[in-house]
Amino acid sequence: MKNKGHRRSRVIGTTVAAVTALALGGGGIFLVTSNASAGSGANAAPSAQAAQRLATIDCPDVAERLSQVPERARPVVDAQLAQLDTQVANAYKRWASWGAKAGQQKVDDSVLRPLTDQRRTTMDRIVAEVDRVGKRPDWLNSMVKCTVKQESTTAAQAGGGAAQNPAQGQTQAPQQGQSQAPQQGQAQAVGPRRSDFVDIRSVRPNVAKPRARGNASVGTFRSRCGRNENKHFNPDNVIVAPGVSNGAHHMHDYVGNLDTDAFSSNEGLAAAGTTCSNGDRSTHYWPVLRLRNGQREADANAPGGGQDGNVGKILQPASVKLTFKGNPSAKVAAMPRFLRIITGDAKAFTNGPANANASWSCTGFENRQLKNKYPLCPSGSRVVRTFNFQSCWDGRNIDSANHRTHVAFARSDGSCQAGFRAIPQLVQRITYDVKPGSVFAVDSFPEQLHQPVTDHGDFINVMSGRLMRQAVSCINTGRRCG
Repeated sequence: MKNKGHRRSRVIGTTVAAVTALALGGGGIFLVTSNASAGSGANAAPSAQAAQRLATIDCPDVAERLSQVPERARPVVDAQLAQLDTQVANAYKRWASWGAKAGQQKVDDSVLRPLTDQRRTTMDRIVAEVDRVGKRPDWLNSMVKCTVKQESTTAAQAGGGAAQNPAQGQTQAPQQGQSQAPQQGQAQAVGPRRSDFVDIRSVRPNVAKPRARGNASVGTFRSRCGRNENKHFNPDNVIVAPGVSNGAHHMHDYVGNLDTDAFSSNEGLAAAGTTCSNGDRSTHYWPVLRLRNGQREADANAPGGGQDGNVGKILQPASVKLTFKGNPSAKVAAMPRFLRIITGDAKAFTNGPANANASWSCTGFENRQLKNKYPLCPSGSRVVRTFNFQSCWDGRNIDSANHRTHVAFARSDGSCQAGFRAIPQLVQRITYDVKPGSVFAVDSFPEQLHQPVTDHGDFINVMSGRLMRQAVSCINTGRRCG
């Protein structure tokens, strides 16, 4: 196994103590409340809630557009792309620490201009590295500048919340929290807002599935890998930022492969232990969900935790279901070993929803899926996060420079686009016990403000050839295995 010097412990324990971290909302120019006397509780209609506008630092996502990078240049380019993320996170945290004292001139002079200079230097390094072995990406110069992105008042007022004229027993909207100064070592934690939550019973059914056709593959294969009982956490992302500690700037839950962190190699993953009962060594991870109840986690002053604005008690999933499904129009081919897939977009709040793909719902109501709202679930119902992964593969690459173009989603009828073949579709379904009315939020990059639209799932296939063949056989012959 490859030597992994300078590794950080992956395990974070939970402690219960008071913490002066905000549960909802934020301060200063980041969260503007235009109606301070907002209604609260079960009888608060959306029109009576605080019309809040979020603002953040918005930088063009270089990693998303940089889809063609020569293989020899990728290690250096990946490290520089991670550096761009760190620069934005640090700039946002500096801005957040000023609160209302930050006038526009101070923001321009002390945040945006220095950030632009840093980004230009980093992008010059990317250009030079790619130019050394391939075609020079001169267009990067157009992506240097960052701006302040402010949500429109209309968009803020259009948010959900408690349903109007609710029936008796209606799930309550989370209460507006108080903005308090973060502890030493913590970043300002902004979000979620009351308008980021919606009662699942006020959502109309919106799930449609393509019908199976003649050559459909309708079987399933499951890997049972536990609920992260061993508390495997870290703020790394070995797919996006290999070799970079805290490359995600938010904490991840892991199940499956026991070796996964920023420094994992394919060889190390293949030799590692696993939490999966069938010997599947694949890596599954997603941002942790936190209860914003004032309890202090052991990462309150750590990178990926409080230092990046991620505070509160980490919720252990009540259940984790990992299912590989077939294709409604074709038989599936085996996934290549070490195939990497990311679904959703951790920067969807600033990038826009084009690549957003996580779904939020409640048990008993999963024909109603939310993309940009957290669900308020009735008593006895669990919060559900679902990640439906891309199920078409280009037949050649186990990854791509932007970690997207080597895989694709099936078309509306289930078929794959030209040049792509159907592979087993991974569905990660995670549930949580959350008391009705509780405030919770997904971990995120600091500048993404814990928005539900930024949720995402990650996967590296480390199944043995034998196990993958078994999975494909089960799926293509219509059996339910695992």
